[in-house]
This record gives sequence, structure tokens and C-alpha cells, in this order.
Amino acid sequence: MKPIQPSERKTANIRDDAAYTPYTTTGGPEAGTSYIKLNPHTERDTGFYIYRMEPGARSTPHRHGGAEEFLIVEGELIDNDGTVYRTGDVVWLEAGTEHTSHTETGCLIAVYAEASEESPGMAG
Repeated sequence: MKPIQPSERKTANIRDDAAYTPYTTTGGPEAGTSYIKLNPHTERDTGFYIYRMEPGARSTPHRHGGAEEFLIVEGELIDNDGTVYRTGDVVWLEAGTEHTSHTETGCLIAVYAEASEESPGMAG
């Protein structure tokens, strides 16, 4: 078996603030949100990534271009319809779902998305 080369592996610690990149949308920075994405071969909003929201942060309204699954690692997330996701909740959202979320406590989310997000109301 051939050894894994340094160029073939990336690691980050989700507790390390320096590893996070501020999250931006076409409208500019999304206040209080950041992410860690290690795979350089996929678009930012696809595949697996860690998404962090500071207390009081709100996501930009968006439409899922593909299905999305996520795990609330820490904290609490509240969807615009009032659904509350808590630490340990695993969630699946169908492709085409539209929403925005916010957090009062802050939260850390492990996300897997099949396709990029779009602005609400766009055809898929």
C-alpha cells in the first residue's frame, strides 16, 4: 500500500477558529457565519462541510439545488417555519426546499449537500 502524500490529505479541527472561512453569498458576507471545507475538488456548497453560526446569526434565504443532510453538532438552529433543531438532530431536506434559518445560541453543523444553493424561487 502506498503512503498517503501530504498533498493528498487535509485536516482541520472544528474547535480551531483559524480554520474557518467567513461565509459569503452573492449579496456579500453572511454576518456571523463561517465554514470549513477541505475537498478542493467540489464547489463550496456541495459535498461535506462544517458550517458555524455565531449567536444571533441568520442564513441568507436559499433554495436547495439538491437534497441536503445535516447534523447539529452543537447548539440550536431554528428554521423560518419555527422548526427547532437541537444538538444530535440529523435532518434531511428535499431538493428544491426553500428556507432561512437562525440561531439564538450559536450552532455548529456538519452538512452534506448534493448540489449548490440558489436564490429562492429559481427553477432547478
